[in-house]
Amino acid sequence: MQKVLLGRLQAWLVTGSKARQVVATVGLCLIVGIAGGVLFAFLGPILAVAFLAAVAGGLVMLRSTQFTFFALTGLICLLPFAALPIPNIGFSPTLLDLVLVVLVFTWLFQVARKKKHHFASSPLGLPVAIFMVLACASFVVGLSFASLTTNLLRHFVELLLNIFLFFLVLNNVQSRKHLEQIVTALILAGLAAASIGIVLYVLPHNLTIRLLSTLRIFRYPSGSAVLRFVEDNPDLPLRATSTSIDPNVLGGLLVIVVGVTVPQLLARDPLPLFRPWWRGRGHVSPSVGRGINWLVLPVLAVLVICLLLTYSRGALAGLGAGLLVLALLRYRKLLVLILLVALLVLVLPQTQWYVQRFLEGVRGQDLATQMRFGEYKDALILISRYPWLGVGFAGAPDIDTYIGVSSVYLLIAEEMGLIGLGVFLLINVLMVRQTLSWLKEQAHNPRLEAIVLGLLTALLGALFSGTLDHYFFNINFQHAVALFWLCVGLLISATLLPSDQEHSTVKEEQ
Repeated sequence: MQKVLLGRLQAWLVTGSKARQVVATVGLCLIVGIAGGVLFAFLGPILAVAFLAAVAGGLVMLRSTQFTFFALTGLICLLPFAALPIPNIGFSPTLLDLVLVVLVFTWLFQVARKKKHHFASSPLGLPVAIFMVLACASFVVGLSFASLTTNLLRHFVELLLNIFLFFLVLNNVQSRKHLEQIVTALILAGLAAASIGIVLYVLPHNLTIRLLSTLRIFRYPSGSAVLRFVEDNPDLPLRATSTSIDPNVLGGLLVIVVGVTVPQLLARDPLPLFRPWWRGRGHVSPSVGRGINWLVLPVLAVLVICLLLTYSRGALAGLGAGLLVLALLRYRKLLVLILLVALLVLVLPQTQWYVQRFLEGVRGQDLATQMRFGEYKDALILISRYPWLGVGFAGAPDIDTYIGVSSVYLLIAEEMGLIGLGVFLLINVLMVRQTLSWLKEQAHNPRLEAIVLGLLTALLGALFSGTLDHYFFNINFQHAVALFWLCVGLLISATLLPSDQEHSTVKEEQ
């Protein structure tokens, strides 16, 4: 009956007179106008536009997992803490939560429709799965020490989703084209975040506060608290935060993005983003790779300047270690560039306070470093009392201990015990081993080699900086955890691509 009525209505509109078509057009405009007016009246112009954009983006994400990965990288870099502007339902779901759920359901829908015929895995698959099981076991153990809350449950589910992102990447990024697009999106989103951070840094403080406070509709902090200073002392230098709230978190993001970007500077066949238009598209030309890809330099300059403005010593040290490994592994010219940058930082008058601050941290003379030492001591006490599965994620069982330390490794040991820490270290050892084995065999693929080296550098930088910071495995910084496992998944996916894929005609499913 419904189909008959719709058919008659369609026939009446299409085959009728011009008067009917005018009436139908006017009626449609009225319906759209009334719906839009209701949205603008109840939500306001900003939220109404955001709602319509979210609906349109959601529909596109349901059709394309690749677009969902673009949205994921954009949110991680630009709006990592943005929550849905809806009434409180016991917790505040974030935009990142929504994108991750859409990614999971889109993939499951493709599996149900038999568009995905097999579950892709790797030698890392079993250790990652065991790591997730251990996290669940530690979570259950922790509930004997503290009560379960809605917010705690939400954060733990987010943690599992972020780790599961490794498997989602393996099963959806199965072509070089998809890999290159996601890496390019990550570089561009990181560049945008760094640019915003520099602009907000140089603007007058009052204007910066006003601009960042506009994000309060997404449950961001507002007011003077959006400004972060060294040691939280307004008399000391301001720290760049961009839209990441915390300068150390922004520093960790920039470690990843800089690590991914640096190999493009010396790559024989860089990403299309960094190929001059006059060289055209195609295979590597003889001119490529003889020197520096100059289009990469301004991008790196913006990223590094913003990283320096965060005053995140852990991030800077981690990046330096990652770049040193990259230079020793493949690009010897990079040693000259690292030395040049280090000399400029040591010589320029504008960076002397930064150098002094860094030396104070190495010597343990400043307040922040001394607090870190205290956290390390307390963490070792907690680990010694609960060494195997840790104390979970809810809270410490003893009144003289607490969960929280500025080190990824000690934090994992606190929450998941030495067993969980051992599995995490095993995952990273296997990751590096598989990558080095691939690099020995695939030297003939320069563009893919640069991507693999970039992801490896980024992850090594994150792992080195993890000795001094905690955000890559902190349930309160889910976007940093998601970024880490996204890069692990991309790196392993790159090593699993068929060597002849550049010339294959495999259909890419979206």
